[in-house]
Amino acid sequence: MPLHQYAYFALFSQHTSADDMTSQLGIAADEATVRGSRITEPAVVPVDHSWMVICREPGLRVDEQITCILDRLQPHTDRISNLISHLANTGGGAVLQVVRYFNDTDQTQPDAADAPNLFGWHLDRKVLDFLIATGAELDVDEYDMAGTKTSGEHVTSRSPGRMSRTPTA
Repeated sequence: MPLHQYAYFALFSQHTSADDMTSQLGIAADEATVRGSRITEPAVVPVDHSWMVICREPGLRVDEQITCILDRLQPHTDRISNLISHLANTGGGAVLQVVRYFNDTDQTQPDAADAPNLFGWHLDRKVLDFLIATGAELDVDEYDMAGTKTSGEHVTSRSPGRMSRTPTA
């Protein structure tokens, strides 16, 4: 079964910009959004500023992608936790997001004999400790793409303020 997946850690706020988050953390984001910066038809406007560290490395299980993210973030746990506490006071926060597309035939797949098993994954104590220390949520989105014909992806905002990639029909 073809599978496309990625994970990211995001901070989100209606009041604190991604640039301000970068300044406070001393860590550059892989991607960022600016609240209300994007208008397309139908109107898709980010409801929050967001700051994201992402792993889209193909061939890694979700737990391995999360490890790549946390290897970058864990040395800064105290600053991240302090910033998240500030963001939470104004309706913001943080999320460790996992996005998985099953039966995604639009993606190039390795030969079956060479393909790693991406279906099983777990969160170890190190990940759980980081989530607890920072107060971040875990959100897992899984989509079955069987029978859908997609023309790509677009980013849409998800309540409350999280970003995820959703298929276009």
